[in-house]
Amino acid sequence: MRVLVVEDFEILARSIGTGLRREGMAVDVVLDGTAALDRLATTRYDVVVLDRDLPGVHGDEVCRRLAQGRCPTRVLMLTASGTIEDRVAGLGLGADDYLPKPFGFAELVARVRALARRATPPLPPILACGDITLDPARRTAFRAGRSLDLSPREFALLECLLAVPGVVISAEDLLERVWDEAADPFSSAVKHTMHRLRAKLGDPPVIETIREGGYRIGSS
Repeated sequence: MRVLVVEDFEILARSIGTGLRREGMAVDVVLDGTAALDRLATTRYDVVVLDRDLPGVHGDEVCRRLAQGRCPTRVLMLTASGTIEDRVAGLGLGADDYLPKPFGFAELVARVRALARRATPPLPPILACGDITLDPARRTAFRAGRSLDLSPREFALLECLLAVPGVVISAEDLLERVWDEAADPFSSAVKHTMHRLRAKLGDPPVIETIREGGYRIGSS
Protein backbone atom coordinates (compact mmCIF):
# COMPACT_ATOMS: atom_id res chain seq x y z
CA MET A 1 0.00 0.00 0.00
CA ARG A 2 1.08 3.62 -0.43
CA VAL A 3 0.83 6.03 2.49
CA LEU A 4 1.31 9.79 2.83
CA VAL A 5 2.45 11.00 6.26
CA VAL A 6 1.66 14.67 6.95
CA GLU A 7 3.19 15.85 10.22
CA ASP A 8 4.94 19.14 10.98
CA PHE A 9 7.14 17.75 13.79
CA GLU A 10 9.89 16.43 11.54
CA ILE A 11 11.39 13.94 13.98
CA LEU A 12 8.00 12.30 14.51
CA ALA A 13 7.18 12.43 10.78
CA ARG A 14 10.44 10.71 9.79
CA SER A 15 10.02 8.16 12.58
CA ILE A 16 6.51 7.23 11.42
CA GLY A 17 7.72 7.03 7.81
CA THR A 18 10.63 4.76 8.71
CA GLY A 19 8.44 2.51 10.83
CA LEU A 20 5.76 2.11 8.16
CA ARG A 21 8.40 1.32 5.52
CA ARG A 22 9.66 -1.47 7.77
CA GLU A 23 6.11 -2.81 7.67
CA GLY A 24 6.39 -3.09 3.90
CA MET A 25 4.54 0.10 2.94
CA ALA A 26 5.60 2.72 0.40
CA VAL A 27 5.65 6.00 2.33
CA ASP A 28 6.02 9.66 1.38
CA VAL A 29 6.49 12.29 4.10
CA VAL A 30 5.63 16.00 4.00
CA LEU A 31 5.69 18.60 6.76
CA ASP A 32 2.80 20.96 5.96
CA GLY A 33 -0.69 21.06 4.49
CA THR A 34 0.28 22.83 1.28
CA ALA A 35 2.78 20.13 0.36
CA ALA A 36 0.19 17.49 1.26
CA LEU A 37 -2.35 18.90 -1.19
CA ASP A 38 0.32 19.08 -3.90
CA ARG A 39 1.17 15.39 -3.41
CA LEU A 40 -2.47 14.34 -3.27
CA ALA A 41 -3.11 16.12 -6.57
CA THR A 42 -0.52 14.00 -8.40
CA THR A 43 -0.21 10.69 -6.53
CA ARG A 44 -2.76 8.07 -5.52
CA TYR A 45 -2.50 7.09 -1.87
CA ASP A 46 -4.38 4.41 0.01
CA VAL A 47 -4.09 6.18 3.37
CA VAL A 48 -3.09 9.63 4.62
CA VAL A 49 -1.79 9.88 8.18
CA LEU A 50 -2.73 13.50 8.79
CA ASP A 51 -1.74 15.70 11.70
CA ARG A 52 -4.56 18.10 12.48
CA ASP A 53 -2.52 21.16 13.49
CA LEU A 54 -0.44 21.89 10.40
CA PRO A 55 1.28 25.05 9.17
CA GLY A 56 0.22 26.46 5.83
CA VAL A 57 -3.06 24.75 5.02
CA HIS A 58 -4.55 23.42 8.25
CA GLY A 59 -5.12 19.68 8.56
CA ASP A 60 -8.87 20.30 8.86
CA GLU A 61 -8.87 21.97 5.45
CA VAL A 62 -6.81 19.19 3.87
CA CYS A 63 -9.31 16.65 5.19
CA ARG A 64 -12.28 18.75 4.05
CA ARG A 65 -10.93 19.07 0.49
CA LEU A 66 -10.35 15.32 0.25
CA ALA A 67 -13.92 14.67 1.37
CA GLN A 68 -15.37 17.25 -1.01
CA GLY A 69 -13.42 15.79 -3.92
CA ARG A 70 -14.77 12.30 -3.14
CA CYS A 71 -11.19 11.06 -3.00
CA PRO A 72 -11.01 7.33 -2.21
CA THR A 73 -7.94 7.91 -0.02
CA ARG A 74 -8.67 7.13 3.62
CA VAL A 75 -7.66 9.62 6.33
CA LEU A 76 -6.26 8.77 9.74
CA MET A 77 -6.20 12.04 11.67
CA LEU A 78 -3.64 12.61 14.43
CA THR A 79 -3.87 15.26 17.11
CA ALA A 80 -2.43 16.12 20.50
CA SER A 81 -5.97 16.71 21.77
CA GLY A 82 -7.87 13.54 22.59
CA THR A 83 -11.17 14.94 23.84
CA ILE A 84 -14.42 13.45 22.60
CA GLU A 85 -15.39 16.81 21.11
CA ASP A 86 -12.21 16.94 19.04
CA ARG A 87 -12.70 13.38 17.83
CA VAL A 88 -16.27 14.13 16.78
CA ALA A 89 -15.14 17.29 14.99
CA GLY A 90 -12.37 15.45 13.16
CA LEU A 91 -14.66 12.67 12.00
CA GLY A 92 -17.22 15.28 10.99
CA LEU A 93 -14.69 16.84 8.63
CA GLY A 94 -14.46 13.57 6.73
CA ALA A 95 -11.68 11.72 8.53
CA ASP A 96 -12.12 7.94 8.53
CA ASP A 97 -10.35 7.37 11.84
CA TYR A 98 -8.87 9.43 14.65
CA LEU A 99 -5.82 8.69 16.82
CA PRO A 100 -4.79 10.97 19.71
CA LYS A 101 -1.13 11.57 20.56
CA PRO A 102 0.80 9.97 22.13
CA PHE A 103 -0.04 6.68 20.46
CA GLY A 104 1.42 3.20 20.27
CA PHE A 105 3.09 2.50 16.94
CA ALA A 106 1.54 -0.98 16.72
CA GLU A 107 -1.91 0.59 16.97
CA LEU A 108 -1.03 3.11 14.25
CA VAL A 109 0.03 0.29 11.92
CA ALA A 110 -3.13 -1.69 12.65
CA ARG A 111 -5.34 1.32 11.93
CA VAL A 112 -3.48 2.15 8.70
CA ARG A 113 -3.89 -1.43 7.49
CA ALA A 114 -7.58 -1.43 8.39
CA LEU A 115 -8.15 1.81 6.48
CA ALA A 116 -6.21 0.53 3.46
CA ARG A 117 -8.55 -2.46 3.26
CA ARG A 118 -11.44 -0.02 3.02
CA ALA A 119 -9.70 2.05 0.32
CA THR A 120 -9.48 -0.84 -2.14
CA PRO A 121 -11.83 -3.61 -3.28
CA PRO A 122 -12.00 -6.33 -0.63
CA LEU A 123 -9.54 -9.19 -1.02
CA PRO A 124 -9.63 -12.63 0.57
CA PRO A 125 -7.64 -12.85 3.83
CA ILE A 126 -5.23 -15.31 2.21
CA LEU A 127 -4.00 -14.63 -1.35
CA ALA A 128 -3.16 -17.70 -3.38
CA CYS A 129 -2.15 -18.83 -6.85
CA GLY A 130 -1.23 -22.44 -7.49
CA ASP A 131 0.94 -23.63 -4.61
CA ILE A 132 1.80 -20.09 -3.46
CA THR A 133 -0.05 -18.55 -0.51
CA LEU A 134 0.41 -15.17 1.15
CA ASP A 135 -1.11 -13.84 4.36
CA PRO A 136 -0.92 -10.01 4.35
CA ALA A 137 -2.01 -9.70 7.99
CA ARG A 138 0.63 -12.06 9.36
CA ARG A 139 3.22 -11.04 6.74
CA THR A 140 3.90 -14.66 5.81
CA ALA A 141 4.25 -16.38 2.43
CA PHE A 142 4.65 -20.03 1.48
CA ARG A 143 5.25 -22.11 -1.61
CA ALA A 144 4.24 -25.76 -1.45
CA GLY A 145 4.35 -25.52 2.33
CA ARG A 146 7.85 -24.00 2.32
CA SER A 147 8.18 -20.70 4.16
CA LEU A 148 9.51 -17.87 1.99
CA ASP A 149 12.00 -15.46 3.58
CA LEU A 150 11.05 -12.29 1.68
CA SER A 151 12.21 -8.72 2.13
CA PRO A 152 9.47 -6.07 2.53
CA ARG A 153 9.81 -5.07 -1.15
CA GLU A 154 9.73 -8.69 -2.36
CA PHE A 155 6.69 -9.37 -0.18
CA ALA A 156 4.91 -6.28 -1.51
CA LEU A 157 5.63 -7.22 -5.14
CA LEU A 158 4.27 -10.72 -4.61
CA GLU A 159 1.21 -9.30 -2.83
CA CYS A 160 0.48 -6.95 -5.75
CA LEU A 161 0.67 -9.81 -8.25
CA LEU A 162 -1.38 -12.24 -6.17
CA ALA A 163 -4.11 -9.63 -5.68
CA VAL A 164 -4.89 -9.85 -9.42
CA PRO A 165 -3.75 -13.28 -10.69
CA GLY A 166 -3.68 -13.53 -14.46
CA VAL A 167 -3.55 -9.72 -14.85
CA VAL A 168 -0.49 -7.96 -16.30
CA ILE A 169 0.86 -5.21 -14.03
CA SER A 170 3.29 -2.77 -15.58
CA ALA A 171 6.68 -2.04 -14.03
CA GLU A 172 5.57 1.58 -13.66
CA ASP A 173 2.50 0.59 -11.63
CA LEU A 174 4.58 -1.70 -9.44
CA LEU A 175 7.10 1.09 -8.84
CA GLU A 176 4.28 3.42 -7.79
CA ARG A 177 2.59 0.90 -5.50
CA VAL A 178 5.65 -0.64 -3.81
CA TRP A 179 8.25 2.14 -3.72
CA ASP A 180 7.96 5.76 -2.61
CA GLU A 181 9.12 9.24 -3.59
CA ALA A 182 12.78 8.27 -3.18
CA ALA A 183 12.53 5.77 -6.04
CA ASP A 184 14.13 6.77 -9.34
CA PRO A 185 11.48 6.18 -12.06
CA PHE A 186 14.28 5.36 -14.50
CA SER A 187 15.96 2.83 -12.22
CA SER A 188 15.81 -0.94 -12.58
CA ALA A 189 14.59 -1.40 -9.00
CA VAL A 190 11.55 -3.42 -10.07
CA LYS A 191 13.62 -5.67 -12.33
CA HIS A 192 16.25 -6.39 -9.69
CA THR A 193 13.72 -7.02 -6.92
CA MET A 194 11.68 -9.25 -9.22
CA HIS A 195 14.82 -11.25 -9.98
CA ARG A 196 15.40 -11.87 -6.26
CA LEU A 197 11.75 -12.75 -5.71
CA ARG A 198 11.80 -15.31 -8.52
CA ALA A 199 14.93 -16.89 -7.11
CA LYS A 200 13.28 -17.29 -3.71
CA LEU A 201 10.09 -18.71 -5.22
CA GLY A 202 12.15 -21.35 -7.03
CA ASP A 203 11.06 -23.69 -9.81
CA PRO A 204 8.91 -24.06 -11.73
CA PRO A 205 8.74 -20.32 -12.57
CA VAL A 206 5.36 -18.73 -11.84
CA ILE A 207 5.90 -15.04 -12.65
CA GLU A 208 5.87 -14.20 -16.35
CA THR A 209 7.56 -11.19 -17.91
CA ILE A 210 5.27 -9.76 -20.57
CA ARG A 211 7.23 -8.00 -23.29
CA GLU A 212 6.52 -4.25 -23.27
CA GLY A 213 3.85 -4.88 -20.68
CA GLY A 214 4.99 -5.89 -17.25
CA TYR A 215 4.59 -8.94 -15.04
CA ARG A 216 1.90 -11.52 -14.40
CA ILE A 217 1.44 -14.41 -12.00
CA GLY A 218 -0.81 -17.26 -13.07
CA SER A 219 -2.38 -17.69 -16.49
CA SER A 220 -4.76 -15.15 -17.93
